[in-house]
Amino acid sequence: MSHPTTPPAGAGRTTNTAGEGRLRRALGVPSLVLFGLVYMVPLTVFTTYGIVTQISGGRVPAAYVITLVAMVFTARSYAKMAHAFPFAGSAYTYTQKSFGAGVGFVAGWALLLDYLFLPMINYLVIGIYLSEAFPLIPAWVFVVTAIVLVTVLNIIGIVSVARANFVIIAAQAVFIVTFAALSIATMTGTGTVDLSAPFTGDGTAEGFGPLMAGAAVLCLSFLGFDAISTLSEEAKEPKKSVPRAIVIATITGGLIYIFLSFLSQLVFPSNDFASVDSAALDVMAAAGGQFLTIFFTAAYVAGACGSALTSQASVSRILYAMGRDGVLPRRFFGHLSQRFDTPVFATLAVGVVSLFAIVIDLTFLSEMISFGALVAFSAVNLSVIKHFAIDGGRRSGSDIVSFVVLPAIGFGLTLWLWTSLSPRTLIIGLVWLAVGFAYLAFVTRGFRRATPTLDLKEQ
Repeated sequence: MSHPTTPPAGAGRTTNTAGEGRLRRALGVPSLVLFGLVYMVPLTVFTTYGIVTQISGGRVPAAYVITLVAMVFTARSYAKMAHAFPFAGSAYTYTQKSFGAGVGFVAGWALLLDYLFLPMINYLVIGIYLSEAFPLIPAWVFVVTAIVLVTVLNIIGIVSVARANFVIIAAQAVFIVTFAALSIATMTGTGTVDLSAPFTGDGTAEGFGPLMAGAAVLCLSFLGFDAISTLSEEAKEPKKSVPRAIVIATITGGLIYIFLSFLSQLVFPSNDFASVDSAALDVMAAAGGQFLTIFFTAAYVAGACGSALTSQASVSRILYAMGRDGVLPRRFFGHLSQRFDTPVFATLAVGVVSLFAIVIDLTFLSEMISFGALVAFSAVNLSVIKHFAIDGGRRSGSDIVSFVVLPAIGFGLTLWLWTSLSPRTLIIGLVWLAVGFAYLAFVTRGFRRATPTLDLKEQ
């Protein structure tokens, strides 16, 4: 199997069968990093800001530091596996190639919870915020409109997604600079500012336990590095660019979260919000009044659109990878458009599923995303140990640290995060896995046939 660094003319694409479209190798490190950052949404720090402020006792930046440390270990494991297997499929591909097709299917099935619900939660937030800004228009109108626009963009092609990402991240960057400038200006006129307060807390929830509980809530802010790995077959020099982009996006996103939450708790040093769910509006009003509140709403909705754009692109490629190997119906999910070189049917399917954003509950969506993400994170950390140390025999002194100790720490941290999940989440998640197991039994005719495996050859 050959993976030339510089493909010959006309060969900078991948395909699976004759007569099908081909994924374009069009994304470099900057585009991949932007994809991950837009997926993470820099302003997502404000989604759970009020909740974590109260849980941690006013220590959101400190909680983000802990979460960033945990996510760096897992992002490193993703980077290692992306270098070993530069193909679409993310945790599904990595687990399958390390532990076999059956375990890979379970990881991929759990990951579907994460990816199917992420576009949906963004559409739901878009509907909520825009209906507040334009109360005469029902939320479902904004939800359906966003789904149609995002689906069309994803069908047109990954290059259009990358271009849209640049515009959206630029708009959020302008907001961040504006917010920082107004916050600093406001604080300079208030007298003494305690710069250590966001790390020492307000005294309402002391100790390490509340801080760790807050950190657990924040882990889903870092899903962007997983999304980057799904674009390996559309990246230039994927063995180099994808691992590099994963690490850069994780650290950059974490630093942005820490910076924004630090400023927020300085400019509004209180956990007494008008509403915990919309605590960001109290912060914006304190920093810049009505102007900043309106600017924030616009930037946040734009970020949600960008996250929906990238998350729908990612899940369509997860479905494509599972369809290409026959675990899902190949003719539908494994099909690439010859005109657009994108998985059109898979993209349309995600758009249809996302219509449930009109009726589904936000809390339920968040819990299911947590379950799917932590399954994927755990599986990838273990895959590094299995692929490199056990199967690959990488057991020298430095290899033990790189391929056993560090991913084991990552696995331990993700396992700890499981303890924060509610019983309802665990029950529903396990039911989802049971349904997946039943479907696998059907596909393999009661396990009498081998589970299909992903064809990783580039043709």
